[in-house]
Amino acid sequence: VEVIALLQLTPVLVDVDADTFNISIESIKKAITPKTKAIVPVHLFGQAADMEAIMALAKEHNLYVIEDNAQAIGANYTYADGSKVKVGVIGHAASTSFFPSKNLGCYGDGGAIFTNDDALAHTLRGIVNHGMYVRYHHDVVGVNSRLDSVQAAVLNAKLPLLDSYNDARQTTAEKYSAAFANHPNIITPIVKGDRDSHVFHQYTLRIIDADRDALMQHLLDKGIPCAIYYPIALHKQKAYADERYNEADFPVTNQLVKEVLSLPMHTELDDEQIQFITDSVLEFLK
Repeated sequence: VEVIALLQLTPVLVDVDADTFNISIESIKKAITPKTKAIVPVHLFGQAADMEAIMALAKEHNLYVIEDNAQAIGANYTYADGSKVKVGVIGHAASTSFFPSKNLGCYGDGGAIFTNDDALAHTLRGIVNHGMYVRYHHDVVGVNSRLDSVQAAVLNAKLPLLDSYNDARQTTAEKYSAAFANHPNIITPIVKGDRDSHVFHQYTLRIIDADRDALMQHLLDKGIPCAIYYPIALHKQKAYADERYNEADFPVTNQLVKEVLSLPMHTELDDEQIQFITDSVLEFLK
């Protein structure tokens, strides 16, 4: 939404799906107008959005699809016919982040753009390098958005391990969910599709009929890092306030903001740590 606004375009925010936290297909349908140019699905917390439905809408309305794949690199999307493809290569273009906390992280800030369109790839390569295709020849207005060599070296070493990193996250998520199964105050992450459709950048619970904020403080007091992503919905942010937005259009978003809580999630969590974290949650909710 930030880059859309910076380009002086009009961001149109829509509600999300309660099960996956990803963009709601029905909400997209309601928001499309003759002025709509693109759909920007976010594969939130590591789970693939419903790309088959999104691409069908885009084709029907002649729209571009730009995937925000900052949290889901390595995840698979499964089509209705059973075929699979990596998220980030389904739309016309996609972005990802290499921030250190991401599933594939470097040692500082970094990112990448994906596309299967050769002409678009050529355009992008110039834009990220001051608009140059030949040194000192600036054909388009560009920016300095090159990944430095140190970050590239770190990523080059870590990339072959990405699948193992994601598998470790998926295993931890399964252990968390088993510990919380059938608890009346906890809704564990719902994975749509196969195991590989969610790479768990975050493991995010919904806490219902209980004091979510007090639970978070209870965990923090025990030295367990946890967080609420994201405590203020985008349509309520000062920077993006717009009279077009009606609270009635965001019932799921507004509910989730009150319920979500993300537990520690990384590749080095061991069984003892997982046990301590889950026991601490259950201790509060007993």
